[in-house]
Amino acid sequence: MADHTVRAYRTDLLNLFTHLDRLGIDSMDKVDLRALRSWLAKQHTVGHARTTLQRRAAAARVFFAWAHETGQVTTDPAANLRSPKTTRVLPPTLERATAAQMLDEAITTARETGGPAAARDVAILEVLYSTGIRVSELCSLDVNDLDRERRVIRVFGKGSKERTVPLGAPAIRAVDAWLANARSQLMTDQSGQAMFIGDRGKRIDPRVVRRIVHRSLKMTEGAPDLGPHGLRHAMATHLLEGGADLRSVQEILGHASLATTQIYTHVTNERLRSAFEQAHPRA
Repeated sequence: MADHTVRAYRTDLLNLFTHLDRLGIDSMDKVDLRALRSWLAKQHTVGHARTTLQRRAAAARVFFAWAHETGQVTTDPAANLRSPKTTRVLPPTLERATAAQMLDEAITTARETGGPAAARDVAILEVLYSTGIRVSELCSLDVNDLDRERRVIRVFGKGSKERTVPLGAPAIRAVDAWLANARSQLMTDQSGQAMFIGDRGKRIDPRVVRRIVHRSLKMTEGAPDLGPHGLRHAMATHLLEGGADLRSVQEILGHASLATTQIYTHVTNERLRSAFEQAHPRA
């Protein structure tokens, strides 16, 4: 599993153990289903989202299943622990015109300032919207991951799985402008082969990328406050609205399951219904 996933599950279990300690339970064999349910109820009371409760319930089930298999508990108290049902929330996204306006304004700013950071920011925004890659995937890109002849970029996703993602012409132009003229101005001995580097020359940090996206959208009239994942949602939604098939979008996004990609069909259907209700005389 990814480091972030390991940290999340470790945090969940530490939270569980703290709750059990407060209940006076000092041995895993004393843990029962009622204690586990009280833990989840406490999480709900303090306002945690249902998705968080689902993950924490899963962490408890997997942990106690492992403890039972390894003989650390005589019975599995979490075998019948159920997760709360979640309601599917449609991810916020950008209209096509808003996305185009954001990119045009970023390009204009880069031309006016002429600084290397501005050119880098344009390239980052173009790549995120063009490819729909995750912010972690963008930060791990190297210079030689770009194949200009085939107009694709090599990406290493979750679980170190490699995939090839198409890159649009405006994104290639922006990356070329950054690599040819601006990157060298920020480059240091610590830059290595990183495609995108920060102001101090190191491989760019995901937090910096998030600030770039938030700032650009804040400067765009009518744009919602989204992060890099919002551009990923927008790219997927606009592909489907343009007629792309769901399987192709799944491959581009690097989803292991088609069910994960299907949420974007709900986004497009929601827009279709909204447009119908506004425009049809008998809607």
